[in-house]
Amino acid sequence: MSGATLHGGCHCGYLTFEARLTRATSDYAPRACDCSFCRKHGAAWLSDRQGALIVRTRGDVVRYRQGSGQAEFIACPQCAVLVLVACEIDGRLHAAINVRAVEHDAEHDVPFATEQTASPQRLQADAKRERWEQVWFADVRIANADD
Repeated sequence: MSGATLHGGCHCGYLTFEARLTRATSDYAPRACDCSFCRKHGAAWLSDRQGALIVRTRGDVVRYRQGSGQAEFIACPQCAVLVLVACEIDGRLHAAINVRAVEHDAEHDVPFATEQTASPQRLQADAKRERWEQVWFADVRIANADD
């Protein structure tokens, strides 16, 4: 398989996504951020700079900034699932999805490489943005679910 399309979102379906990857899912090692916010949410982030991400929402979402305040964590206002993190860099939205929000079932098992710990809080603000620009989805669209 040369690429994959992942579907996912929150528990109640208020916030969904379609992530198009350029490689097989087994080539991606989710990044388990070791900051207190991500640890408390059990988040592990996945992205593909060359891929594409479409996020659909049924209305307003919960947006939260912490740490350096540059990235915005986006969660469902109904069921509280943390779905993605995003940051606008030079007028372009970049984002990563929480692998815990990827749809899994017996028919559609999604094998990823072993999670790796990431420590972005150790980076200076500019270095974080440079890193996110290098690895996060750069083709990101957030739309109303009815669009």
